[in-house]
Amino acid sequence: MDSKKDLFQNVILAEMQETETGEFISINEEMDAAEVNSSDIPDELPILPIKNTVLFPGVVIPITVGRAKSIKLVKEAYKGDRIIGVVAQKNKDIEDPKVHDFYAIGTVARIVKMLVLPDGNTTIIIQGVRRFLLQDIISEDPYFKASILTLDESFPAKESEEAAALIETLKDSANKILRLNPDMPQEAQSAIDNIDSPAFLTHFLASNLSVPPKEKQRILETDSGVERSTLLLEYMLKEIHMLELKNEIQSKVHSDLDAQQRDYFLRQQMKVLQDELGQGGPESEVRTLRKKGEKKKWPKEVKDHFLKELDKLSRVNPQAPEYAVNLGYVEFMIDLPWEEFTEDNFDLKRARKILDKEHYGLEKVKERIIEYLAVLKLKRDLKGPILCLYGPPGVGKTSLGRSIANALGREYVRMSLGGLHDESEIRGHRKTYIGAMAGKVLQNLKRCKTANPVFVLDEIDKVSSDFRGDPSSALLEVLDPEQNNNFVDNYLEIGFDLSKVLFIATSNSLETIQPALRDRMEIIELTGYTQEEKVEISKKHLIPKQREEHGLKAADITFNKAAIKSVIDGYTRESGVRNLERKLGAICRNVAKSVAMEEEYTKSISNGRVEEILGPQIFDKELYENNRTAGVVTGLAWTQAGGEILFIESALSRGAGKLTLSGQLGDVMKESAMAALTYLKANAERLGIDYRIFDRYDLHIHVPAGAVPKDGPSAGITMLTSLASVYTQKKVRSKLAMTGEITLRGQVLPVGGIKEKILAARRAGIKEILLCEKNRKDVEEIEAQYISDLNIQFVKDAQEVLDFALLNEQVSEPVNFILEDKKSEKA
Repeated sequence: MDSKKDLFQNVILAEMQETETGEFISINEEMDAAEVNSSDIPDELPILPIKNTVLFPGVVIPITVGRAKSIKLVKEAYKGDRIIGVVAQKNKDIEDPKVHDFYAIGTVARIVKMLVLPDGNTTIIIQGVRRFLLQDIISEDPYFKASILTLDESFPAKESEEAAALIETLKDSANKILRLNPDMPQEAQSAIDNIDSPAFLTHFLASNLSVPPKEKQRILETDSGVERSTLLLEYMLKEIHMLELKNEIQSKVHSDLDAQQRDYFLRQQMKVLQDELGQGGPESEVRTLRKKGEKKKWPKEVKDHFLKELDKLSRVNPQAPEYAVNLGYVEFMIDLPWEEFTEDNFDLKRARKILDKEHYGLEKVKERIIEYLAVLKLKRDLKGPILCLYGPPGVGKTSLGRSIANALGREYVRMSLGGLHDESEIRGHRKTYIGAMAGKVLQNLKRCKTANPVFVLDEIDKVSSDFRGDPSSALLEVLDPEQNNNFVDNYLEIGFDLSKVLFIATSNSLETIQPALRDRMEIIELTGYTQEEKVEISKKHLIPKQREEHGLKAADITFNKAAIKSVIDGYTRESGVRNLERKLGAICRNVAKSVAMEEEYTKSISNGRVEEILGPQIFDKELYENNRTAGVVTGLAWTQAGGEILFIESALSRGAGKLTLSGQLGDVMKESAMAALTYLKANAERLGIDYRIFDRYDLHIHVPAGAVPKDGPSAGITMLTSLASVYTQKKVRSKLAMTGEITLRGQVLPVGGIKEKILAARRAGIKEILLCEKNRKDVEEIEAQYISDLNIQFVKDAQEVLDFALLNEQVSEPVNFILEDKKSEKA
């Protein structure tokens, strides 16, 4: 509802009102009539909410009705007894108010006139009759209708001395306002002088008072007429004071003003107003900043620079664009935590407990953090190291940064570098234009209010560059322990000490990191979680988290260990646990639906229940088969999803010594196959292989699962064993797997991913494993419980591999090699 009201219009309507017969009567007479006939007000009325104004008894105001509900109400009421209830909205911005959106006390009103405008809106002229209290809402459609209780008025009688004094006081204040405000029409004073009812005078003046609707509603809700008039008088005196102050200001600065003097006048006027209100102007801002600077802990050279900039600010015209730029600069300087540090918590046992509680496994990373904390505890001024957590997605690199912050008792800051291509995001913009700002490094330090937070630079391998510069080069100064004690941001222009910040970068790949930047960081590799670790992470972290997020209690759902393993092996292929968490969440959602619908369901999640909810398993698990066929050997490989076993198959067929490789092998694996074959040919006599076989039989080496790309230096000895088995037709040792690279001299080379490979072999039913002697140190880092049932053999050369891997026993159906020379064949 829009209210279109001004004082002049109310004065004219208050002076005179057109009746249904076309006659005009005094508003005081109408007011008296309204009081006499108040007993005829119905107990139930249609309720019309209005915005921006409050209707008082006896007052006439025009209202423009635009809402469909309100138009329907007005038209129906106009056809009937024209009596409606009017209430004020608490919030003018609500277009479709509910019961709680308007006040409980309003005014009974009579519709005097209704006009339909050409734009479709309807304007009505209404007069307040009596205050009422909303009791019960009877209906809300098609418009509000409620039962009401009319409230009595308690003004003194017109003839009493109290009424005369009250009227005189109100009229004096009203006339003073009219004199101080030249914008008021002359007719207003005449209208006020003609009012002799204390009730109507109070309501008329309250209706035209320049206060918010909330304050007018407060006047309306005051039950005692004398108290209502007193409250009105209080507001009027405040308005008189403001008008006197305004006139005083205008008299102080009045002169013949040109354009420049006009600006000066407005500034002076604003200054006087701000001083009266206690807010102050530009000079007050400078004084406040100077006081803050005196209390601030910062280096002397920084303080001198700040005071110099502050003096420069005080000389700049507040209306000039440079003022905002300089003000923002000195405020940024004072907000930076120059020498403000959080106290580190040196309880190493507590730190270890926090790291163990929030992250399962990752022993190397935890040990490195404890080492850092120990050195810091002893030396107290260790410069912040630059750690780079490198590993596949979902292994907890970013969340580990928050755990480190909790362990140290420091603030935590995270800055995402993914897709960053503007150097200014790191170094900031020069403050030569409006909108310039500091780089994100200093902005984040300002936000955390400490100069020694744990600062995570997320996805540092995904920083890009374009014509706006190279952010990687800008990071060199940030991440160099020898330089970052005086990092200069283009916006700040003076050095800031970043040496106390513990920077932790995260990366999925090292290849895309600029070499100079990589050289400044200590790389800590997170290889991913094994199946055993994923099971423990699921129990301790993922399942409780998903249970809570889906509104389930511990008694509503339980997972057995086999079910968790089934989800890990059959539905996820990843190093981290993000997809695993999603699958566990899907199971929890299914249970939550059953709980919400009060259905019968199985609370314990088993393998069968997992397949019922998630569908058939997506991935097949490779298991050891047998050693009945020559040339089939089990190898071990590392993938981003962890360790895997793979089978290498070799077969011979009559031909001319052609070599075929299949199974989508990469260049490294092809070279491993060539090296193994060359070694075998060079040592054929010692191995008991007839050299003529190489020329008379074609060799085919195949690695199953041809749709999956395979590469890496891990299959050399596996290829050699496979070839030796197929050329000698000897059995390979049962339940044996191996990994390692081979040279042409027969030397066995170490490979990576040993932990993941050994655990994969264990899951596949392998009992014995062949590894390079130099991988012994990697095995020693694996927990004893994971390898207690495995026989791990360490070898140095190819002969040791073949002596252990091949049995002195022919396969059940060996190949009978045909090795006659060509002359014998022709004969």
